[in-house]
Amino acid sequence: MANNQSDRVLLEIDQGIATVTLNRPDKYNGLDMPMFEAIAGTARKLKKERQVRAVVLKGNGEAFCSGLDVKTVSKNPMNFLKLLVKPGRKISNLAQDVGYLWRDVPAPVIAATHGYCFGGGFQIALGADFRYTTPDCEFSIMEAKWGLIPDMSLTVTLPELISIDLAKELTMTARRFNGIEAKEMGLVTRVCDDPVQDAYAFAATLAQQSPDAVAAAKLLFNRAWQADDKASLAWETRLQKKIIARTNQRTAVARNTTDPERTFENRRTF
Repeated sequence: MANNQSDRVLLEIDQGIATVTLNRPDKYNGLDMPMFEAIAGTARKLKKERQVRAVVLKGNGEAFCSGLDVKTVSKNPMNFLKLLVKPGRKISNLAQDVGYLWRDVPAPVIAATHGYCFGGGFQIALGADFRYTTPDCEFSIMEAKWGLIPDMSLTVTLPELISIDLAKELTMTARRFNGIEAKEMGLVTRVCDDPVQDAYAFAATLAQQSPDAVAAAKLLFNRAWQADDKASLAWETRLQKKIIARTNQRTAVARNTTDPERTFENRRTF
């Protein structure tokens, strides 16, 4: 099933695996206002697609995403207001949505990066559950170059991966580093020659698991990883109650005991 959210972001769903492609290759997938809106809209759509088992997030052309298109966005001062204002009771604004909303997609999201992954592009990748990259992909928390601070949900996602002193160093210096160093720092999951191909292979593996258990595991760690003991233990029990004894959980038991050919329901419980 193909569904073009706009010319900026392409969405295709095939056999339970969604492919999201940032599609502004002539600008290294730089973030202009239509790109912000298309990314956020695609993430919201996938949040509701209960048949999706995994998501591969990639960039078209020579880069994953070069970050904010400062020149284009700055042409209209109202754009910054649109990016930074939080509407209603939302906890995130549009600038933050492009990274943060991937955490709300129940299916695991695998970002496959290459070329450049700068600034807002890096924060989009940090919003994914996994990051696969080429060895020579260049990364940077680049906002300091423009006299700014990162404001696209990095304060939520980065502390899950690295220490505070390293976060400060990378943010204050805006220095570039490659995929190998990113792996050494714990910022990416795997370094590979073809991250897109490897991301699809991993997505196919995830698609063979119980969709309820995978979605619950994602939600559990996102909610409990940095919570206190009381909250973490409560999340374990809360989510287990939602999946135990349901069809997909019974199927998992059957597949591993008496009926290895038994298949899971096509849709997640939640």
